[in-house]
Order: sequence, then structure tokens, then C-alpha cells
Amino acid sequence: MDISVTAVLIILLISCSFIYMTWNTMYRKRNLPPGPIPMPLVGSLLYIRRGELAKSLMKFWEEYGPVYTLYFGPRRVVVLSGYDAVKEALVDRAEDFGARGPLHTIEGFTQGYGLNHANGERWRQMRTFTVKTLKSFGFGKKSIEGKIQKEAQCVVEEFRKFQVLSLDPTKKIMEAFSNVICSIIFGDRFEYKDERFINLLNVLEEFFHSLSCSWAQLQSILPEVMKYIPGPHKKAITLSEEVTGFILERVKASQETLDPSSPRHFIDSFLIKIEQERNHPDTEFNIRNLLVTTHNLFFAGIETVSTTMRCALLILLRYPEIQDKLHEEIDRVIGRDRLPNMDDRIQMHYTQAVIHEVQRFGDIVPMNVPHMVTKDTQFRGYLIPKDTDIYPLLCTVHRDPKYFSTPYKFNPNNFLDDNGEFKKNEAWMAFSAGKRICPGESLARMELFIFLTTILQNFKLISKTEFTDSDIAPRMAGFLNAPIKYELSFVPR
Repeated sequence: MDISVTAVLIILLISCSFIYMTWNTMYRKRNLPPGPIPMPLVGSLLYIRRGELAKSLMKFWEEYGPVYTLYFGPRRVVVLSGYDAVKEALVDRAEDFGARGPLHTIEGFTQGYGLNHANGERWRQMRTFTVKTLKSFGFGKKSIEGKIQKEAQCVVEEFRKFQVLSLDPTKKIMEAFSNVICSIIFGDRFEYKDERFINLLNVLEEFFHSLSCSWAQLQSILPEVMKYIPGPHKKAITLSEEVTGFILERVKASQETLDPSSPRHFIDSFLIKIEQERNHPDTEFNIRNLLVTTHNLFFAGIETVSTTMRCALLILLRYPEIQDKLHEEIDRVIGRDRLPNMDDRIQMHYTQAVIHEVQRFGDIVPMNVPHMVTKDTQFRGYLIPKDTDIYPLLCTVHRDPKYFSTPYKFNPNNFLDDNGEFKKNEAWMAFSAGKRICPGESLARMELFIFLTTILQNFKLISKTEFTDSDIAPRMAGFLNAPIKYELSFVPR
């Protein structure tokens, strides 16, 4: 019996060694970028620390350089690290690297529809229409400024009600930012006490938590295995369908009152486009694309900016001297008798630098959303085969020591010149870059500036907790970098 067990173990060992050596030989002959040798079936899984996917990928950057190869199960992934490599791919070679790779946690919901996860002609039609329509409703223009100012005032009044009592600002900030995007997509805002609205935001918060949990990270690495295993990684699809049900109700209500000559919001514009394209055989304008595109805008337009604002408030609690400088600049440029507006930004160099540094340091979406090459592509002396997933790591762009003097420390001087004036840094990619750059960039910039200056115009931020550099450092775990839970008081100035 012992002999047979020993024989089986020897055969198993020889088989595994043979598979390993064969895989290794094939891997090297393909002229792929370097990387850890993948294991049969699980690929590079054993090299990645559980629950720390982004952090693990950053360590590979140190070991293998700016371009390296991993295997998520049998699927090949090429990771791009540092500003030079990411910019070369997404900007200089935008056509080659512009396709969307799979995001397995919600692929079962999107199924290639919508804006963020579509490719080819569908993506082109959705992107062109969405950008044009959002501009018509004020993205990047003065016409949207009033809505942002109104919502900033609303959240200030909400904070004022607490009368310096300590609170977690998460919900109030989400409600405020949500109302800005809701006014564009749905045509109106919600009262903060609206139960349906509160439930919708709870779903949103749970959705992004499900994208970043350890189970979801494992799903990214072993999607074919994890789709058969129950767990919290399955929630993203269920939660997406719940939000889509709400969107569908708004679509039906819009259909009943639609005036084709006068669209009131994004949904109206999309419905009008569906009717206009009804007889075009190649059109992508249909209800499914409307629902998924609206879902994409709703989720992306709320969580990233509200999370960035929570990061900003936490950082200002850690560095009260930075908060003092912001207060001084706000008082000098704006004063306290009028609302901040985007024209003020030109004179507010320090405020601009702080906001840019919050976005760099906070790295809200550290791994970016996956890209893909749709043809065999030569890149930096390597061959990247067709359909290879591409991970352009924004966290390595924002921590590239070639472009940032203190890559792992919060430092507004990264965006200030010797005269204390705001300067751009080419390695800042908070909204990604190239063909897939975030279509909501102009809105997000306006929101962050107006909300932050309005809050600081009215309040001094204090907390009973003394936060450390470790407390404000991004966790670099999964899809989203969210700050720690914290409480603060908004003390009227």
C-alpha cells in the first residue's frame, strides 16, 4: 500500500514538473513581457496576496519593470506600470490599446452593452452620443454651475444642523453628489430624506463594496471558477439589476410625457434618439443600451467624486495647516458673502494644487478599468497577442518617482511651481487617458472645486481623533480605494 502511494506521488510530481516546464518553455518562446512563471490552472494566483490585488501588482512593478505578464487562470494579462508606459499605450497607441477588457464582477449584467463595457461600433455610438448629450446639458459649461452651487449649499445646511456634533459625512456627501448627476440623467433632484433615494444610495455603496472585496478580486483572477461559487462577489449583478429597475421606472415615466422637440434630461434625449434610429439596421440605440448606459453614468458619476471628497476631508483633518492655507485663500479670493464659482479657480493656485494632489494620492480607481488589444501588438520589444487583457495601473502612474518628488506622501507642492502658482503635472491621470478617458471629467472637476470651497468657506473641520499618515494612505486593495470610516465636526466659521 505504501509503495503504491509513493508511486502515485512520484508520478504526480513528475507530471506537475513536466506541465510546469512545458508551460514555461511556451511562455518564453512567445516573446511576452517578463513576469512570474504561471502555474497550471491557477496561473499567477499564488503570487498575489489575498485581498491585496492592487498592492501585489505594484510590487511586481518593482521586480519586473514597467511592462510585465501575469496569468489570471489561463487568461493572459499584460500590466503597464509607471507614467511613460501607460501614456505610450493609452495616448500614443490609443487605437491599439483602446478596447475594453472584461470586468468579471459585472460582466454578467453589462453583457457588452452600455458605455463603459462596450466595444467596437456599439461603443463608438454610445460614446459619441453620451459626450454630445452631456455637453448639451451643461457638462463643462456655466449652465451646470448653478445646480452644483445649489447642492453644495444644501449639504452645507445639512452639516450646519448638527451644530458641531461629530458625524460620519459619507451619506450626506453621497446624497449631494448624487443629486447633481440625477438632475442631468433624470431631470430632477431628490430630498435627502426620500426613502427611495436613501435606498438607492445604500445599493450604490454596497455595489462598490462588492467590487472591491476579496471575493471579487479572486473572481478577477479565476473568473471561470468563481462563477460557479456562491459568495459576495455575486452581489454586484443583483444590485445592478435593482438599480436598473429604478431606471426603467423613470424611462417609462419619461415615455409617457416625452416631447421630442424639447428633451428635459439624458433619458429623454436617448428615447428621442431611439425613435430617430428606429429604421436604421445598424443602430445601437435601444432600451437595453439606454438602461446600461444610464447605469454606468449613475454609478460612475456618484461614487468616484463622493469618495474623493471624503478623502479630501480626511486629509485636511490630518494636516490642519493645509486646511488653514485653504481657508486663507478662500477668504482672500472669494470672501464669505458670495458663493464660490469656477471663475475663482484661476486665482486659487493652492486650492487647485490640493484638489489635484487629493486625486493623485487618493487613487480612487487604482487599477483603472481593464483594457484589451484587439490585434497582435508590438510594444516595447514584446509581442502582445490579440485579445490580451491590459491593466494600465493608475496607482503606479501617480506614484512614479520620476514625476513626483514624494510619491507616497501627500504633498500639494507636486502641483505648485517655485512661485507658488498652480502647475500641471503630465503624470496626473485621475480620469484615465486616451480613448477611454472618463466622459464626466469636466463635471467632476467643477463638483470637487465648488463643493470643497463651499464647505471650507463655511466650516472649520475638526475631529476628536488624531489621524496618522497610515490612516490617510490608500489601501491599494481592489477596484476602489475608499478611505477609512471616520467622524468629524463642522464648526461654523
